[in-house]
Amino acid sequence: MEKLLDQIGSPDDLKALRKDQLPLLAAEIREEIIKTVSRKGGHLASNLGVVELTIALHYVFNSPTDKLVWDVGHQTYTHKLLTGRRRRFKTLRQFRGLSGFLKRQESLHDCFDSGHSSTSISAALGMSVAQSLKGDKQRVVAVIGDGSMTGGLAFEGLNQAGHLGEDLIVILNDNEMSISPNVGALASYLSRVMTGRFVNRFRSEMKAFLKTLPGIGSSMYKIAKQAEESFKGFLTPGVLFEELGFKYIGPIEGHRLDHLIETFSNIAKMEGPIVVHVLTKKGKGYYPAESDPARFHGIGPFHIETGRLHKRGDNPPTYTEVFGKTMVQLAEEDDRIIAITAAMEDGTGLRGYSTRFPKRFFDIGIAEQHAVTFAAGLALKGFKPVVAIYSTFLQRAYDQVQQDVCLQNLPVVFALDRGGIVGSDGPTHHGLFDFSYLRHLPNMVLMAPKDENEFQHMIKTAIGWRTPIAFRYPKGAGYGVKMDRDLRPLEVGKGEVLLEGEDVLILAIGSTVYPSLEAAHRLSKHGIGASVINCRFVKPLDGELLCTMAEKLGNVITVEENVLDGGFGSAVLELFGEKGLSWLKVKRIGIPDRFVEHGPQEILRGRYSINTEGIVEEAREMVLGVRGEGHGVKGFGKRIVLK
Repeated sequence: MEKLLDQIGSPDDLKALRKDQLPLLAAEIREEIIKTVSRKGGHLASNLGVVELTIALHYVFNSPTDKLVWDVGHQTYTHKLLTGRRRRFKTLRQFRGLSGFLKRQESLHDCFDSGHSSTSISAALGMSVAQSLKGDKQRVVAVIGDGSMTGGLAFEGLNQAGHLGEDLIVILNDNEMSISPNVGALASYLSRVMTGRFVNRFRSEMKAFLKTLPGIGSSMYKIAKQAEESFKGFLTPGVLFEELGFKYIGPIEGHRLDHLIETFSNIAKMEGPIVVHVLTKKGKGYYPAESDPARFHGIGPFHIETGRLHKRGDNPPTYTEVFGKTMVQLAEEDDRIIAITAAMEDGTGLRGYSTRFPKRFFDIGIAEQHAVTFAAGLALKGFKPVVAIYSTFLQRAYDQVQQDVCLQNLPVVFALDRGGIVGSDGPTHHGLFDFSYLRHLPNMVLMAPKDENEFQHMIKTAIGWRTPIAFRYPKGAGYGVKMDRDLRPLEVGKGEVLLEGEDVLILAIGSTVYPSLEAAHRLSKHGIGASVINCRFVKPLDGELLCTMAEKLGNVITVEENVLDGGFGSAVLELFGEKGLSWLKVKRIGIPDRFVEHGPQEILRGRYSINTEGIVEEAREMVLGVRGEGHGVKGFGKRIVLK
């Protein structure tokens, strides 16, 4: 028997179903999401929680004419399945497959690219204003989770939307707030009743009538309005939204399709800014995800029957795990260390730290700007704050890093997880810009480890340093090197020579060091002697070492997992220019001026020549004028002759 889901090629096909068929469709969608994510990994708990909500939105509204603006993208798998991507869903998050997030180039139903949080309300408001200016009548709906509401941008959007009075609908997907069954049922009933056409027409007519009464009309209307608000405020948590100028509807049971469809059908006819508060459960319909939604937020391949991850074997610890363990070790010795993260306690490896030192751990929600300035305040009072944030997310707090930390030269430590290519999450999550956006800030020290052992020493170095300092480290496991028992600080601004040869100098940083070493060994088989330096620091560079070695060899290759513009290689070029080394031949390997697609790390590194094979080919061409069989993407290794 054909599944209902197999009949859905567009939202129009969804609308052709009877309402009593929709619960079965929801069950089929959950089965498809669980099956797909179990094979290749992805965001599970949040997507399982919004199946009915997504079905109801597409059942009532007319995408892509009406605009559904999703926040983050962690909650859009059902949206993809209902909008013509069912056949390709098995390619989710795979190289050249479907994105795990929203992409306008992927579908007309994805009206706004989204990977970072708290953007939906502002984007939706912009679309709503644009439609008003053009005289269009389509509806704009922003769907935002309660976690994303901790971001200040969401409230900035709400504030202006309420002020403008635009016809904007905001769906607040609340999967954290608990509400007693009786109150929830009553509030849901009241919301459905109070959005009905009769009640709204009566409210409007009564408002107009009261205001016509001479002398007392306005006062009577205010009294009636206050009574309504007091009653609603007693039963529902909507006072904040009402004060911002929104009509608040909810809470609504987020897994009752009949309630959702009735409510959405009613509000589609209403005017002005509206917030609909929907209560959902993360991981709905899959017990392991329901019982541990944090672990199933973003998860690798797992066994459906048990929810257990596929065994990693005897793989080395991940850099994230090393960070968490080292933080605990250092905090045992120094009670001034404080860990801060932005809604990523598990993602940054700080779960053990938060358990061991609950009073010295702060998860401030999706509010990176606040995290940085909060850390600045702590540093001013003698503490040692460590701000652990994914590289891509620290971009959201650039002004605070510059103004509140670097300008005041405060010893705040920035631990940038997921530095470089991260893989299947794609362009919104690759950490490919941090070398560029941090190294030019005065007072900032910036470094990256070659392996997990050096990494733990870098953490020790950073916490003991006296100015702003940042280290970035990659997603994934280390190399399995021996871990030193005692931690020691590194000498800031000093690199290390790992290998010496007579033909070409390879300057590597972070995750590119071991591929550079392997490339040097392969080059020796071609009669090319390569020197390799683990530079360790992007800022300050070890100028004396780099210039001495470069003058000796004449040929220099820089390798970085960062954009070439303004990155590590650019810093080296600036150094050579300042020292008058105009005759050097320099080739930079890194990411060109483009956004990198999603796919496995090894495939993407090979595509952009940031691997052993790519380095070998660039070196052979530089020294011998010979290149291999077209490795990588043409033109992505840039050769520069200083003049």
